Amino acid sequence: MSQLTKFNLTTVSKSLGDDPITARRAKLMAAVDEQGRVLAAVKAGTEYRVNARRVSKAEDGERKVADHAKIVRPWFFQKDNGWYVHCRYGSRILNLHGKSNAIFVEKLDEVENVLAALKAAAKDGEFDKAISMTMRTATKAG
Repeated sequence: MSQLTKFNLTTVSKSLGDDPITARRAKLMAAVDEQGRVLAAVKAGTEYRVNARRVSKAEDGERKVADHAKIVRPWFFQKDNGWYVHCRYGSRILNLHGKSNAIFVEKLDEVENVLAALKAAAKDGEFDKAISMTMRTATKAG
């Protein structure tokens, strides 16, 4: 024990990372930011792509990792002489204020305002309950 007396001994517990609620909010806000880039690409007449890694097995059984361009699908679509915007957490559509699952705007330019409002709502924690419900139903279904 005399060897350890040279050091400054203390008691500490290891943190497991961010608070899960804060992490979910950050994930949703990052996804909304990405949709802003998707919107800019749609306005420019192109598709927004991100690099993703894909793991595959070669004929000799060795695992190979390859990068490929993945198209990010927009959360917004045109219908009924306007645009509908969903808010998604992963592949699931979140409910907005109860039973509604989309926001309707008349012009594509207004989608940017909707995305800004979705990001602000996510930052303020307005989607915490909806995300929790979505995750709960995903675990029951799986």
